[in-house]
Amino acid sequence: MKSMSATRPAKTGIKAVPPAGAPAHLHQAPDNQLGPAAQRYQELGRQSAANAQRSYRTELRGSGNPLGAAAQRYSDLGVPRSANTQRAYGADLRSYEAFCEQHHFTPYPADLATLTGYLTHLADQQKKLSTIRHHVTAIQQRHHLRQLPSVVGTPALNKVLRAIAKKADKTLRQVPAFTVEHLKRCIAQLDLATATGLRDRAILLIGFASACRRSELMALNIEDFMFGDEHLLVRINRSKTVQNGAAEAKVLFYAENPLFCPITAYRQWLERLDGRLEGPVFVSIQRGRTPGTGRPTLKRLSEKSMNNVVRKHLGEFAENVPYTAQSLRVSFIMTAKLAGQNNYFIMNQTNHKTESFSARYTGLTSEVKKSAGNVLGL
Repeated sequence: MKSMSATRPAKTGIKAVPPAGAPAHLHQAPDNQLGPAAQRYQELGRQSAANAQRSYRTELRGSGNPLGAAAQRYSDLGVPRSANTQRAYGADLRSYEAFCEQHHFTPYPADLATLTGYLTHLADQQKKLSTIRHHVTAIQQRHHLRQLPSVVGTPALNKVLRAIAKKADKTLRQVPAFTVEHLKRCIAQLDLATATGLRDRAILLIGFASACRRSELMALNIEDFMFGDEHLLVRINRSKTVQNGAAEAKVLFYAENPLFCPITAYRQWLERLDGRLEGPVFVSIQRGRTPGTGRPTLKRLSEKSMNNVVRKHLGEFAENVPYTAQSLRVSFIMTAKLAGQNNYFIMNQTNHKTESFSARYTGLTSEVKKSAGNVLGL
């Protein structure tokens, strides 16, 4: 990719215009349309207004593209990614393109002014920094697949992101965590004589002890669980960090009290599933004629329903705390840290990407020994 200085237009004093045949409403974002807020970020991320100008290029799907629109759709798919990542990238790009259309900016290739305006727009909506970076990655991926120049990764845009990060640090929205004692109080209130009670206890305990993401927890199948002598191994086959068929693993351990034991909770819920050997673990409950007589269906519980289950029960003794399914994962990390576990063991259970990533695939014994799941105090 050429440097910005190599593509800097000559200072002729003449305003650059799109080439003949380009859509009239597509143009680069002039500074005066970004507004004061965006300009504040932009001043931190560029050396001069001239650095923000890029020559207009006809989009690949235009009439001059030998691939044609149909081929471009396949090109935009890019390298294989998890279904969740593909959906997220698609949503990010639709948001970005809608912003450009609203302000009559050229989306591809995007210049520094356009991306500064869009990132400022996201920051002003109090989007998390990780969300903003995800949007940047999606936009960069689209530029790369279309072989277009991009300002992503340049010092100028990095300065803009650092300025946004400083602001985001002051307004960061933390996912609320809970203590083990709070979790136990909530579980003790469940009616374990019902299918709903058994299912919800399994969701809370497995979600917490495995440090699963909500999407991972929802996607679990019965065949993903393997019993050991002193543990339960859970294979994660569908996740934003699992790609190209590779699998990750979680290890669950027995607790002293069966009421709060994730393995016991899974066994008892499995029994209520009437001997099923495959299919989704967490399913919806069909209403019975009388309360508490509902039976498990074959329909997988949605991520939204999973979130509602967690919010309902964790909020039993904390009505004003906005718990979500992500609180299960965050609380695992907090509890393990307080128990003195180091980051290596914790990340081996959460499956965060680190230099020890490959260590998870050295065998079952290694995975069990290197898991932080046996110090949760259940």
